[in-house]
Amino acid sequence: MKQATAATLFCAGALAAALLWWWTGAPERVLPATATPGAATAPRPNAATTTATPGLDAPGGFAGRTAEPDPLLTAGLRDALEALLLDAGDAPDPRALKQRLQALVERHFDAALATRALALAERYVDYRVALGELEPPPDPTDPRALRAAVAARDALRRQYFDETEYAALFADQESLERYTLARLEIERNPDLGAAERSAALQGAQAELTPAQRSERAHSVVQVEVAAETARYNAQGTSAQARHAERSARYGEDAARRLAQLDDEEQRWNARLDDYARAQAAQAGPAQLAQLRAQHFTPEEQLRLDAALQLRQQAQ
Repeated sequence: MKQATAATLFCAGALAAALLWWWTGAPERVLPATATPGAATAPRPNAATTTATPGLDAPGGFAGRTAEPDPLLTAGLRDALEALLLDAGDAPDPRALKQRLQALVERHFDAALATRALALAERYVDYRVALGELEPPPDPTDPRALRAAVAARDALRRQYFDETEYAALFADQESLERYTLARLEIERNPDLGAAERSAALQGAQAELTPAQRSERAHSVVQVEVAAETARYNAQGTSAQARHAERSARYGEDAARRLAQLDDEEQRWNARLDDYARAQAAQAGPAQLAQLRAQHFTPEEQLRLDAALQLRQQAQ
């Protein structure tokens, strides 16, 4: 079976790439910050943080007074939660994962914030599980399908987080997604001439802040790396040749990290191949359930059918 994941990501653009990586659970190709202009490590939320996410006020504010920023709901909150989940590692079920988080939360958040952070992290786990059950966009290259998928995901987010939490976790990402969707629609509009398309693209980009433009540049690099990997896979490029090209382009550290991700993706696709072959051989429900349990984590099992569907569409 062909490995078409990266090619699909490239065709659909940066937003489609983010959506598909999220839904299928495939390894994300992230370069070290030193190799990507504009990439930066998000700050760790703590009681000493003085910069709040714009528009977020702590409960208890009143007219005529500027409310103190909430020390938990700061820039970098989502990255901190993801780092906490990464530290916890694989767990057999959400309940076990939440138990691990209790012992780890103070590694990632100040003690004064630990109780609130843990409660938020537990809801974040539930959100991630529910997200895995959403259907991926039927056509990942169709902006309308992507808009519908984003709307479904955003509605799900609002089921688990209040407005201030939602803004702290996702506001910056939403701005970039709106821009990327607009760009996809402009680029695929057959009624626009070259000059009109260029003006529309410039107008869409002008709405981004400098930080968002930097983040977009980082996302573009990720998509380029995915497309490059798809080319390597299609051409059967050796590991040595890949490393040489990547070292020259991104640096030695990035090349080593990308080689590790190649291995992870190869193992992921091999597991998908095994399961797809069992399905093609009309294995019974009990045998398929056993294969799911043996070869995929509980979170991967939620995304397995979507991953197989996307592979079929990409062929």
